[in-house]
Amino acid sequence: MSIIMTPPPLIFLLIVHGVYSADDDWSVTYSSSHICALKNSTVTINCTYKYPTGHHITEVFWTKSNSPDPPKLCNDSKYRERIQYLGDKQHDCSVRLTDVRHTDSHEYYFRFITDKPYGKWIGNPGVTVNVTDLQVESEGETVMEGHSVTLTCKSRCSLTDTSTFIWFRNTQTLNDTNKKLILPSVRRENAGDYRCAVQGHKLTSPPRRLNVIYPPDDPVISISSSGVIVEGDSVTLTCSSESNPPANISWFKEETSVGSGNIFRISNIRSDHSGEFKCKARNKRGHKYSAVTLNVLHPPRNVSASISSSGVIVEGDSVTLTCSSESNPPVHNYSWFKENQTSSVGSGQTSSISNFNSSLSGWFYCVAENELGEKYSESVTLNVLHPPDDPVISISSSGVIVEGDSVTLTCSSESNPPANISWFKEETSVGSGNIFRISNIRSDHSGEYKCKARNKHGHKHSAVTLNVLYPPRNVSASISSSGVIVEGDSVNLTCSSESNPPVHNYSWFKENQTSSVGSGQTFSISNFNSSLSGWFYCVAQNKVGSQRSDDVSLSVKGQASGTLSVVLFAVIICGCPVCVFIVFMRRRNRDDRTSNIGLKKVPRRCSSGAQYDDVQYASVTTKHLRENQTSPESRDPEEVQYATVQHHRNIDMRRSEETENQYDNNTNHQHDAAGRSTVEMMEDKSVIYSSLR
Repeated sequence: MSIIMTPPPLIFLLIVHGVYSADDDWSVTYSSSHICALKNSTVTINCTYKYPTGHHITEVFWTKSNSPDPPKLCNDSKYRERIQYLGDKQHDCSVRLTDVRHTDSHEYYFRFITDKPYGKWIGNPGVTVNVTDLQVESEGETVMEGHSVTLTCKSRCSLTDTSTFIWFRNTQTLNDTNKKLILPSVRRENAGDYRCAVQGHKLTSPPRRLNVIYPPDDPVISISSSGVIVEGDSVTLTCSSESNPPANISWFKEETSVGSGNIFRISNIRSDHSGEFKCKARNKRGHKYSAVTLNVLHPPRNVSASISSSGVIVEGDSVTLTCSSESNPPVHNYSWFKENQTSSVGSGQTSSISNFNSSLSGWFYCVAENELGEKYSESVTLNVLHPPDDPVISISSSGVIVEGDSVTLTCSSESNPPANISWFKEETSVGSGNIFRISNIRSDHSGEYKCKARNKHGHKHSAVTLNVLYPPRNVSASISSSGVIVEGDSVNLTCSSESNPPVHNYSWFKENQTSSVGSGQTFSISNFNSSLSGWFYCVAQNKVGSQRSDDVSLSVKGQASGTLSVVLFAVIICGCPVCVFIVFMRRRNRDDRTSNIGLKKVPRRCSSGAQYDDVQYASVTTKHLRENQTSPESRDPEEVQYATVQHHRNIDMRRSEETENQYDNNTNHQHDAAGRSTVEMMEDKSVIYSSLR
């Protein structure tokens, strides 16, 4: 031991191990100077210390250095979590180090410091700790069965003589507690991994393999199946034989080699795999055989039904049905069924039907069953010929057929042999086959459709009626008047149309008005006057749709302008027999933009006291394709308006009429050249007519 002091002047201190030169009260005593520790174990170093009276301990710690200012182990990151000081600041300086490692092999020192300036002491020499593993050593790794072998548990440092050893073979703890394990007569059961440990410590040695050599025992064959092997299963045969070195395994079916290795697999096993399989185990010490028999079971297969008859069955015959199959184990139940029936119609491998009739016709099949499953045969038909039943017609539509729909008619009829299907509309053939389709159906498709089912034994008819609905069409509006309507007259407008179902609502509208002005197929206007003039149309509606008519015009002309009246009056007073050609003043805003003709009626004779009754007429024009007509706004604003007046006398009535006809022709020719509407002249023999433009 040594003491580190700061001596006063002219004073020399003798430093001796554990002894202060002036006082023998400084010391550190360790219970052992060398410790052999097993890796991962816990090491406890027992220690005591003393110091002179009058000193008080201020600091104690363990270190790996004996330098004047050594570092503390408790501050070292490699020790901080594993070192625990067990002592105190009096006399006990014991310490514990857990989970020791090879890097912990070192010399350790205890150091304490008192409250005196020279009161520092370190226990030097310290305690040397060696960390060791355990190893199992043997005379050899391989030993013949019956020979002896010795195993020894060794370490790199000397453990205490009182250490108790523990021996393990594989996971089994052995009873021997000595450092050496002696096996005087090795058996195959002694083969395995051997490990050793020291009692009280967690550390165990790495395993040491002891290999015992011996020839194969009788092979043992195991089958993956529980004993019942069903066709289609995957079966694994495993052969095991105790031997060392391990035996080579070969497989044979009867005397034919089929594979090698401990495991022999058969995927999707078949019935022809049934038979004896042998396993042969061989190593350099000898060989042995074992065998197993596979019995592959399967449900019925190749099930077929046959009929005793030659194929033609006459009503009243007796028919025998026979069912045949292959199975392992044998079939224990046969059942007979008729297609589309859930309950059986017979049982047994053979089933007989006496007094066969057409109601029994159909497809029959049998079901063969054993404990592994069942199998259906293909169906065989028992065929009794008969004419068609009454055909049944179905319609794809839900019941309401609207023009433009696609409609499918389907006809079915039970018959044997199957009937040929034909379709007729009234008496006209329109198609054949079970299905008759009409795409984009029209109203003229309405009517009765017949389905005729025929085979060589007879025929039957069924019929269905199609009623094709469509919205109103060909809607037109007409006026009851002959073409001339006098102000104050009653006017009837009539709307006509075609539809299915019939129109349930007629509405009347005047152009440029959003709300209707009337309803009903006939719309009456009483006391007609010029304020009602305009274009009218009707709308016909049923539950399928609606359509509007073309427009018709009702219009009333006002009296002739003042200029025209003066001219007419002068002509009449003068009795002028010739036509007078007058240029009218320009009229920029005309009330009537249509090509209707205003007619003014005057007396034919110029006699005093004559009455000039002004009668207003309404000219009726039906407006078609108004967008193609020339609008009033497109006319030349400088267009000259003409009036033609004809005076008819009795003496030259014929010539006047001819002249008038000639003038009308010329006038019409001029109208056509100008692209204007043709004017129909209205004539009364008792009056003079004027044409206004």
